[in-house]
Amino acid sequence: MIPDWKVVQDYLEILEFPELKGIIFMQTACQAVQHQRGRRQYNKLRNLLKDARHDCVLFANEFQQSCYLPRERGESMEKWQSRSIYNAATWYYHHCQDRMPIVMVTEDEEAIQQYGSETEGVFVISFKNYLDNFWPDLKATHELCESILQSRRERENESQESHGKEYPEHLPLEVLEAGIKSERYIQGTLNVNKHRAQIEAFVRLQGANSKDSGLVSDILIHGMKARNRSIHGDMVVVELLPKNEWKGRTTALGENDGESPSEPMPTGRVVGILQKNWRDYVVTFPSKEEVQSQGKNARKILVTPWDYRIPKIRISTQQAEALQDFRVVVRIDSWESTSMYPSGHFVRVLGRIGDLEGEIATILVENSISVVPFSEAQMCEMPVNTAENPWKVSSEEERERKDLRKTHLVFSIDPRGCEDVDDTLSVRALDNGNLELGVHIADVTHFVTSHSYIDIEARTRATTYYLADRRFDMLPSILSADVCSLLGGVDRYAVSIMWELDKTSYEIKKVWYGRTIIRSAYKLFYEAAQELLDGNVDIVDDIPEFRVMDEKSRQAKLEELLWAIGKLTDIARHIRAKRDQCGALGLEGVEVRIQLDEKKNIHDLIPKQPLEVHETVAECMILANHWVAKKIYESFPRQALLRRHPPPHQEFFSELRECAKAKGFFIDTRSNKALADSLDNANDPNDPIVNWLLRSMATQAMSNALYFSTGSCAEEEFHHYGLALDKYTHFTSPIRRYSDIIVHRLLMAAISKDKKMEIKENLFSNKDLEELCKHINNRNRAAQHSQKQSTELFQCMYFKDKDPETEERCIADGVIYSIRTNGVLVFIPRFGIKGAAYLKNKDGLVISCSPDGHSEWKPGSLQRFQNKITSTTTGGESVTFHLFDHVTVRISVQASRCHSDTIRLEIISNKPYTMPDTELFQQSSLLLKSDLVKEVTRSMEEAQLAQEVKVNVIEKDYQKYCQTKGRSLYTLLEEIRDLALLDVSNSYGI
Repeated sequence: MIPDWKVVQDYLEILEFPELKGIIFMQTACQAVQHQRGRRQYNKLRNLLKDARHDCVLFANEFQQSCYLPRERGESMEKWQSRSIYNAATWYYHHCQDRMPIVMVTEDEEAIQQYGSETEGVFVISFKNYLDNFWPDLKATHELCESILQSRRERENESQESHGKEYPEHLPLEVLEAGIKSERYIQGTLNVNKHRAQIEAFVRLQGANSKDSGLVSDILIHGMKARNRSIHGDMVVVELLPKNEWKGRTTALGENDGESPSEPMPTGRVVGILQKNWRDYVVTFPSKEEVQSQGKNARKILVTPWDYRIPKIRISTQQAEALQDFRVVVRIDSWESTSMYPSGHFVRVLGRIGDLEGEIATILVENSISVVPFSEAQMCEMPVNTAENPWKVSSEEERERKDLRKTHLVFSIDPRGCEDVDDTLSVRALDNGNLELGVHIADVTHFVTSHSYIDIEARTRATTYYLADRRFDMLPSILSADVCSLLGGVDRYAVSIMWELDKTSYEIKKVWYGRTIIRSAYKLFYEAAQELLDGNVDIVDDIPEFRVMDEKSRQAKLEELLWAIGKLTDIARHIRAKRDQCGALGLEGVEVRIQLDEKKNIHDLIPKQPLEVHETVAECMILANHWVAKKIYESFPRQALLRRHPPPHQEFFSELRECAKAKGFFIDTRSNKALADSLDNANDPNDPIVNWLLRSMATQAMSNALYFSTGSCAEEEFHHYGLALDKYTHFTSPIRRYSDIIVHRLLMAAISKDKKMEIKENLFSNKDLEELCKHINNRNRAAQHSQKQSTELFQCMYFKDKDPETEERCIADGVIYSIRTNGVLVFIPRFGIKGAAYLKNKDGLVISCSPDGHSEWKPGSLQRFQNKITSTTTGGESVTFHLFDHVTVRISVQASRCHSDTIRLEIISNKPYTMPDTELFQQSSLLLKSDLVKEVTRSMEEAQLAQEVKVNVIEKDYQKYCQTKGRSLYTLLEEIRDLALLDVSNSYGI
């Protein structure tokens, strides 16, 4: 099948169906997409061609002597394109010796009439006829095709009927480019404020503009008219307004509250769009009453996107009433200047509103996560490990690798129930009195060879996606949970780094990199390792490996393990102290564990308790990542994959500095060392939460850490601000991060280079590696966002069925951490929830508190100050809320039909909440432990994103929702895949 240029433009999402393989794309058609549909659509086409699973090919017909046709005088571009593609199709047919019939699909009726019977064996038909004749059973393609056709017909009718313009026309591309060059216009990415989506959007400067414009802040785009048909995520071109028209950022909570702007900031209007960020959107149809109000025969329906930042979309359908209870996927086709809203078409149904599977599917689509079950071709590349045919170490590998099975005490420390064990540790005394520290990582690249089917799939996924109740693996479970997983008591291949350390100072004397064979002696969970570190040996009864030992062996092995854990912790403290001296940051993030009961109902929400052993493992991993980064950069200075974290903009720290000032602390943000020292000193002995919140604010001020190719920027830009390291990468989690697989291959190539051996690994060029890094960064953001959204979904589900008036768990202690003009932002330590609490309700009443602290709504006014807000009633009663005040909060759920449900917080007392004795004991012990350990686990770069959510669920339920074990949720999304994934994560969150 050869599609013409119009089919490629209009039906690309159908051509992405997995069933449609072996398509020949002509160069003429591809160039038409590039020039007429923009970069995003063209990149999707390129990625379709790159994806080996589709088996498609690009034929450069305009560079083939027999196929090239010059454009005739007076011939339209469209006619020349159709003629060129048909001529190439005919040549292709004859090239195949007339044995392979060719079907050219087109939407040009004249071309069908002209060429349909011209060449025997070359069929020219419409795309709809092609689907009807060749794919009659693919119902989804027919529905989608009809939806696209209907949408196009109605757009054409609208353009003929409409005369008035709702928006100004966008300037031509050449005018935009010239304006950017002359600095008259500024380019950047449009970011819509989700809380005030109709009013506020900001353009974040990009490229040369950010340095040359002289602007130090984002540009405010105020109102939909100034946005001029641009959508959240679009690359736009902005013209600044005169200074007397600049507006301030709104500081009020919520969309409909009166404006309370801050100081005026640069304000502009969109004059053009360089790159549209249009994708699949999950929407909700209007209710039955709303549909009926539009008329019985109304076909044009306004649907509301799940994402607040996206405007309503107009689609044509007669199914509105039938679909009103469902989440539906639509795609935007156009947004004409004559229309208030963009036009789109129906793609597919996801599930019922409020149903768990439908809501999870919504989160996946909104984050462009589309992972189908592993294919038969991919599984055929996998090793076998069954009772009848167990996997074992080969004799060839035994000769090639260093064997550590009898010489090293190797063990892992992971979350309870962890199956995909990436890393293990070892420490031992050497004959010369020094120590040897070892980090041993699963050798995934031994099983995942470069450019294999499974490698292409892992590259597409880029990471394992962790949601609150399930995960979707980057690799099949035979690798991730079995042959690659460094489980206890079995032989496994590993890639190891071993350092010789001075016995007293722990200074590194030597380092060795290489492939090894290990046998992990113990598979410890964090809590057990912490108990052993604290000297509580009773925990050994919970460690399976100790249960089978006799008493004598048990005592000897226990002493050996106790020494190793203690020595590892001592070494980790030393490593951390050295990084602290260089300015390493310890920042806070909220990690919430969703605890489910046997029926998969939510039993509890539990913030993860920090332990020192977390930091012990994390420091060893950071050390390994740092040394591997140095090694691969030394060997491949132009094509090594590293991870950098640029310093944050100083203006982003303003709120942090003001909040700290309210408590009498000074935060110095001039360098990472100054910031780290300031945060260490900002401790309130009476309230440990204060320091936690300040660290959390510092986290939010940070920019993201990103993967990059070393050939793409100067060496002085490699630095990792949060970890205070000059070079850093990710090496320690190849089971769940594709970046680590690339780094393993680079390390193996570096070792071969040192030995002057042939480099067997296929390494990426700098250009290809940089493109891959952008893809991995994009997928990491999607993984973090989906993880956060699924946690929020379960938080709402937890509170939704509880009566906030009577349920004890709906009342909790909250801490005010930010002041707004009409309310405050509150953090609830018990559940790890942050949210807004209004001090003025929709009726204009303000909060009033009685002497015993209980609140009620009364007429009055609010007055906001720098670090406090005062509510005064018309009767003269007043109450003031200060930053870091503890208040009693009622938690409920704000239900939404069109969007995700949200947590609603209401202050019911201006006094701290007094918890029951048992709960008070649990929380105070958590804070004491946090104070003791101080800053555990979380390296700065991952802490600013939502942390990996672990689920405490019985084994059979866990297996049920593990993507590689049984029916996957993704089978619901199998009909159509967003291959923009290829627009070319997370053991410890390092």
